[in-house]
Amino acid sequence: MKKGKKLTKQQERILKHKGTELPFTGKYLHHKDSGNYTCANCGAVLFSSDAKFDSGTGWPSFCDAKNVELKEDNGWFMKRTEVLCRKCGGHLGHLFNDGPRPGGKRYCINSAALGFKKKAGKKAK
Repeated sequence: MKKGKKLTKQQERILKHKGTELPFTGKYLHHKDSGNYTCANCGAVLFSSDAKFDSGTGWPSFCDAKNVELKEDNGWFMKRTEVLCRKCGGHLGHLFNDGPRPGGKRYCINSAALGFKKKAGKKAK
């Protein structure tokens, strides 16, 4: 992973060592402001608030992404698709095919891997 901002221990564990935060604990799970979610390491724009939805899984979920790379992740208990920041290579979470239609994608992302830039003049949804 390319060097970026100074990270907390949790951010480093997730972004650099492919960790996961506990479900229903992330600060962006119920976040409703309009804007863009960014990489906590390098600041690249990753997701729009317009693509965020409540999946009920315990992690922020998005149906569309920008500036991400997908990589096959053959974990010890299941085959998944890992989501990485295209700019710095940081681990963000995983992609699943159980999202809303028409696309059917659910980007399941750790809050600790994200930052947020609010759209000027916009109120919460």
